[in-house]
This record gives sequence, C-alpha cells and structure tokens, in this order.
Amino acid sequence: MSGSGDRTDDTAPLDEALVDTVRRTGASAGGVYVLDEAAPVLGLAVMCGVPEEVAWPWRRLALSDPVPVSDAVREDRLVWVGSQGDLARSYPRAAASLPYRFSLAAAPLPGAGGCRGALLLLWPASHPSHATPRERDHITSAARRIARVLDDTAAPAVAPDRPRLVPADAAARPHAGQSPQAAVDYAERLPEGAVSLDLEGRITFLNTTAASLLGLDAGRLLGTRPWQSLPWLDDTIAEDYYRTAVISRDPVAFSALRPPGTWLRFHLYPDSGGISVRITRTTAAERSRTAAPARAAPLTGTVSAGTAQAGRLYQLVHLAAALTEAVDVHDVVELIAHQVLPAFGADGLVLSAADAGRLRITGHHGYDQQTIERLDGLPLDTDVTPAGQVLADGTPSFFASPDEMARHYPTAPKISAKKAWAFLPLIVSGRPVGCCVLSYNRPRVFSADERAVLTSLAGLIAQALDRARLYDATRDLARGLQQALLPRSLPDLPGLETAARYLPASHGMEIGGDFYDIIRVDAGTAAAVIGDVQGHNVAAAALMGQVRTAIHTAAGGPPDQVLARTNRVLADLETDLLVSCLYAHIDLSRQEAVLASAGHPAPLLHRPPLPPHLMEIDPGPLLGIPADVPYPAAVLPLTPGTTLALYTDGLVERPGTDIDQTARELARHLAAPDGQSLDLLIDSLLHHARPTAHYTDDIALLLLRCADGPWFSEDVDARP
Repeated sequence: MSGSGDRTDDTAPLDEALVDTVRRTGASAGGVYVLDEAAPVLGLAVMCGVPEEVAWPWRRLALSDPVPVSDAVREDRLVWVGSQGDLARSYPRAAASLPYRFSLAAAPLPGAGGCRGALLLLWPASHPSHATPRERDHITSAARRIARVLDDTAAPAVAPDRPRLVPADAAARPHAGQSPQAAVDYAERLPEGAVSLDLEGRITFLNTTAASLLGLDAGRLLGTRPWQSLPWLDDTIAEDYYRTAVISRDPVAFSALRPPGTWLRFHLYPDSGGISVRITRTTAAERSRTAAPARAAPLTGTVSAGTAQAGRLYQLVHLAAALTEAVDVHDVVELIAHQVLPAFGADGLVLSAADAGRLRITGHHGYDQQTIERLDGLPLDTDVTPAGQVLADGTPSFFASPDEMARHYPTAPKISAKKAWAFLPLIVSGRPVGCCVLSYNRPRVFSADERAVLTSLAGLIAQALDRARLYDATRDLARGLQQALLPRSLPDLPGLETAARYLPASHGMEIGGDFYDIIRVDAGTAAAVIGDVQGHNVAAAALMGQVRTAIHTAAGGPPDQVLARTNRVLADLETDLLVSCLYAHIDLSRQEAVLASAGHPAPLLHRPPLPPHLMEIDPGPLLGIPADVPYPAAVLPLTPGTTLALYTDGLVERPGTDIDQTARELARHLAAPDGQSLDLLIDSLLHHARPTAHYTDDIALLLLRCADGPWFSEDVDARP
C-alpha cells in the first residue's frame, strides 16, 4: 500500500471501517496499523483526520518502540493517554514531537490467527482526560470489528511504506443539499477575509476580501499552503498554529505583519473536514493583548521573522528522541533507514565506523552487496570518496549531481548508480567515530535549511553510534560470560529426550541469573534442575555459577536435601540475592521422578492420554533465606510419552495477569503431535508464550520426555 490515492476494492472495507469508528467514538482522527510479523514492525496502513506529514514520523514502528501503539500490541491491552501531561510522563519521545493538547487510545486488533495490528484514535483537547468504562468497551469493540475486516482480506500482513489518507465522513452536515453558490455569495458579502483550508493546510476557498488582505490573486493562492505561498508568513510559529488547530481541534488566533506595515489577525476554527480562517486588520493595542504564549499550547500570539518550518523542526526533535533510545548498532541503522531516509527523501544509506584506521561499514540500505564490499575497509584518509576528507576536517559535503562529484572525486560516481550525496562526518568530542552517507537516485539540490538540519542530525547520529558500539561490545562480553556459565550441551540418556532454550531479556545487558542443567548421576539416574537468581547483572550471573556448582556437588541425593545443602552454601556466601530453584531426581529404572521446589514456578506436565496441566507441587522457601524449613517432595510416575516442562517465570509472567493462569493456558500447547521433536515443541511453546521478540525478563525452558528404552518394562506403573 502506498499513498492516499491507492484505494482499491480490497482496501475500501478497511477505510470505511476506520471512518465509521472515528465517527462512532467521537474521535477527531484515527489510524490502523498492520503488524508485519516478518519484520516485525507496525505499519500505518490507513489514516484520517490529520495531515500525512504529522503522522509521517510514526508511519512505521518497531514492536519495541516506547509508544502507545507498540505497547498496545506488545502487552495486548488498551492504552489510554488522557492529556499532554500524561503523554510527557509515559511517552516523552512522542510528547517531544507532538506538543499539543489531545487524548489518544491505542487498542490491539485481535485477529483469528493472532494480533493483526492496532487501532489508534485521537480526540480533541475538549475531550475529558479519563475514558469511561463504556467508552473503553466501544474502542475495544471497534478494534475487534476492524480485526475481522483484516481477517477477511486475502492479502498477507505486510506493513506499508506509506499510509492511505481517507477523508472523514462529513455526510451529516446540516447544510447538505443546499446551494454552494449561496455559501459563496454569503462569504463575498462579509467585510472580512474568509479562507478555507483542508487538513493538509492547502487553501481550498477564499473570498475577494481575503485575497486583497493577503496581497495575491486567488488563482495564485488556491491549492497552496499559506506559509509557502506567502513569504511574509513563512515562519515556524505560523505553521505551528495550523498544526495545533488540526491536532487539538482548538480555535487558534495569531497576528502577522504583511509588509510593509499591515498587521493582520488570523482566527482558525478547525473541525474534522478542515479549517475555516477569518482574517481581519488589527491594531498595535490588540496585538499587545495577545502576546505569544508558551509554545506547548500556542492558542494566540504574534508571528515574527523566521525561516525554518515547524514540521522540519518537530521531525528533528522526533529523530533526536528516537536516536537517544537506540540501543545497539542495528537499532541505529534501522532507525536511520526507516525514519531519517524518508524524512529527507533519500534512497540509500552507508553508515561506517572508524576502526583501526579504516572505515568499517556497520550498516547500509539501498546498495547491492558488491558495492558495499568495495567501500568496506577504506582507510580513514581515503580519496576514493569524500568520506576521508569529511572526517579529516569535520565538515559535511553535499554533491547535487554526479558531475559535481566527479570534479572532486573522479572515481566516486562509478562506484554506484546514485546521483546525489550528503556526506556527514560523525564526530564525538572532537574524535571521529565514522561517516554517514545519504544518497539519492536523482540529482538533488540541498537547500541551506536542509544542510543545517542534516548537519545537526549528524551530531546526534555520531553520539548514538558511539554509544551503540560500546553497548554491543559490552553485550558480546556479557553473552560470552552467560554462555560459559550455561551447559554447552545436554547429556544423552537412554530413554530420556531433552531440549532446552535460554532467551535473555530484550533490554539491558542481556545477562541474568536464569539457569538450567541436566546432571548424569549414573547409568540410570539423572537430575534436572532449573533456577532463577534475582537480578539482571554480572553479580546475578556469578551467583548463578556458584549455585550450579553447589547443586552439581550435591546431585544424586534426595531433592529436598540437595536444596537444603545448596541453601547452606548460599548462607556461607552471605549474598543479598535470592534464588528460586526446581530440582528433579529422575530414576529411569524405577520409572519415577521426585521433585522439590525452592519457591520456583510449578512445572507443566503431560502424561498421555490425560490432558496437559500445571503440576501441583508445594514450594519451599527461596534459596538464600536462612530458615530450617523442609522442602516438600512430590513423586511423579514416569510412563513412555510423559513430557515435563521446567521453566523460569519470564516465560509466563505478564503485566496484569495471574502467573498460574498463564501457565495453565500455556500447558495446553504441551500436547505435541505424534513424532514431533522436542526442539519443535519447545519452539512452539516459546511462540505461544512470547509471540514477539520483546522480553522484559530472561527465559529458561527445559523439556524432558520419557521414551521407550531399556529402563522401561512392559508392566508400567500407571498411577494417576
């Protein structure tokens, strides 16, 4: 899907469903995001009620982005933001680029095969800051209706590059059917200027008085934006008033000087179809009574001289906020490729970092692999491309055409088919950290405003890249430590199949205290253990290694004694961290397992032909709590096909849900088709528990399955 003109018979039901939802809920604007599971990203498919440029920075969102839409999908809940203050507290990045008064709701779209995306609705500033229970029900019901529309489409779920813009439903106008000429005659008789703008800010009508006051013929103004066709109105604040009217639906008034000495007063009255503008002459006394207020809510004020556009400035603020939240180098590259490139109309990206005297490419977009291989590893002082000179003097270079590039660097245009380039040095505290190249498929003249914004953006990219490289190095070290502490492989035991997974939290250092192990005691006996050390840092990982060693030393004894001995070891270590642990002693010759828990989640159990369920086991105290309290043991008969799932709480812990109920729901998926391997089963469990790659906690999962083997006799104990 692309622009607003690409509506088809396939897309019409979704467009109509959105417009109907906006009308029924009383919202001023809305949009539907489609979840692209392959990415995974959320793409804005269709929108109404706001200009495309306002929604442009938000047209593609990663599921991990700290914004209401991503939270709604990731956490499967309705997100309500009642005011600008609430937005600033919960989502400061969004508030920085949308400093207007409005309320919003984001709701997941629960489709037949899982979440299909999200519904976003905006209300004007006059809307109460709290949503009533009935209003919340209406929003979630609307989300379900839109999800059904998406389910009925045969097209695959692909996040579009550009949303469709559909008009809001204005069929209920009380003047519908009346003569349009009568309205024109009425406007012509007014003693003041009357102008109509659409939601994109373009002039769709103006009377003769308005043309006279603005100083241009109507033919030269129709279809243009006032701040673009009138040089004396080309000011950040003027555009900001328009954006305030569109988003907040607040009446807005401001004054502006039309050279050489005529002051005009503009009154903006917005609704779902556009903005009506009333223009009058004003006096100095009137202007003094309406001095410009704080920019967070520009309801009245005076326009002064300026050049930068509000949209461009907010775009820069948005990109700056996003860059501060980019964690690793991949995040930085993705953000530049999907937000910076479209914002500046670029088609290609090469991001390189200074490493041992050379420019190593850390990310690219819009180039073939052969070109990237030619550019990778160039020395810092290279003269093949402008990158070396740009890094040497710290000054950006802009080339509007291949001829201009060839005059300075004859071989550079031959490297790729690009036609224009912006080479931006990445400097941090006077130290070159790399170079960012934006390229274009057509010749392009870079305006002074665009050069200034790109130069400012380069400094932000440099800091983000430097920070991300440090994070990547720290994460690699943490991963190495984590992998060294976890078992490299599980032992082979006749009659017992095993599989395990460890997933670190998706934020932070990606190191924690979750652990698992299978310990071979003798030819027919083994111990299975899983545990979770409190915390997500090096201290937690180090203690995890000590706990594993203590359990290895005591393994083979009764489970309650193994946990008691390990608890005494933790007491001797005098650690402040607590550990949950589940220990299972598996005796294949006796066809049974004995389990004991130290405050750990109960395992999932499937013993065919009985349905899977959450096993009942009485937990003892957490390890690390000095207490002479026994650890109750539970005996589990083992039959061929019995499957046991041991896991840490990160698998089933979700905000606002009961952990045991979540575990019971997950247990239903433990029943695997005949012949399915444990590796496929464990992947299926992880997918149902965590359909996205966003984890707030570490996850360890260990599966055990009893199979026919030398330890099983024909007379199998079938105790329930």
